[in-house]
Amino acid sequence: MAINRRDWLKHTGLLAFTTPLIGVGGRFTTVRAKPKVKIGQIGTKHGHARSKVRTMRKYPDVFEVIGIVEPDEDQRRQLESDETYQGLEWMTEEQLLSTPGLRAVTVETEVRELVPTAARCVAAGKHIHLDKPAGESLSAFRQVLEEAQRQELTVQMGYMFRYYPAFVFLFKALREGWLGQIFEAHGVMSKKISSEARLDLATYRGGTMFNEGCHLIDALVIALGEPENIEPYARCTRPELDTAVDNQVAVFEYPKAIATIRSAVVEADDGRHRRRQFVVCGEEGTIEIRPLQPSRVLLTLERPRGEFEKCTEHEVPLPALVGPYDDLLLDFASVVIGEREAALPPSHDLKVHECVLRASGLQPT
Repeated sequence: MAINRRDWLKHTGLLAFTTPLIGVGGRFTTVRAKPKVKIGQIGTKHGHARSKVRTMRKYPDVFEVIGIVEPDEDQRRQLESDETYQGLEWMTEEQLLSTPGLRAVTVETEVRELVPTAARCVAAGKHIHLDKPAGESLSAFRQVLEEAQRQELTVQMGYMFRYYPAFVFLFKALREGWLGQIFEAHGVMSKKISSEARLDLATYRGGTMFNEGCHLIDALVIALGEPENIEPYARCTRPELDTAVDNQVAVFEYPKAIATIRSAVVEADDGRHRRRQFVVCGEEGTIEIRPLQPSRVLLTLERPRGEFEKCTEHEVPLPALVGPYDDLLLDFASVVIGEREAALPPSHDLKVHECVLRASGLQPT
């Protein structure tokens, strides 16, 4: 039986969980984004680029997609017949940023161009949805955030797990102390990639932790806060083929807890990523999210909490996820029009990115 989102929020106690808004996107409210947000996209080479356009076009009463920027002519020619972009205008960056009424931009370039592009958008006075990870320079990302704050603009990072019902449930349970003193957390964000993708990965010193593990580092910092220390470990499993750092683990040290995040791109997988997971263990309970997509949540408690009995493994009922980016982008629209404040402050995103860099074996500069 399908679970109604509002009924689920009421049942789990999340209906009152709206300020600060971590994990509850626009579809969780009855208020629609009005007026429409005039928005464009710069870049099509990020792995999430197509999906972001498709998601925005699903909500024509919320978003008016003005146009797409792709400076690579070969890439643009390949995509002109793509159904995702049909009916949209291809523009230069200058044309897009000077479009009257444009309020926001989704930045979906190659990773190395994300932050420089974001800086130009903010300088032009636009709110931005910035895909992850936020480049190899912490200071460059900090400058973007500071300029956005100065202009009262929002920078939303593309960490969609913040908005998944499974993580909403986890964050709420932790805030309310359901699990007692946390002593352990671990996450896995792995898959297998093609030889061509490996060559691209090899151009980034931070490897797969930088590119994939960052999703769960964001969740870890929300759940447990900033760690006291991070120890990265990295392997290149196919040095005879390329220099891609394809197998990594980072240990996050807290005063009373140890956490690990793993990411590898050599794992046999059928496309369903069933071993991707995020688990938090406390002295009074454990929450296991496995797999991450589609999410399954197992809850074990030492004493009753809310509707859940003690000493029983409960599978927490979750509403169906309409799409991976729906709540993320709908919440962005609500922030842009001033309907609500951003779910997380810029200080959180800066803290997360410093952790991502350290966990990837990079020195934050």
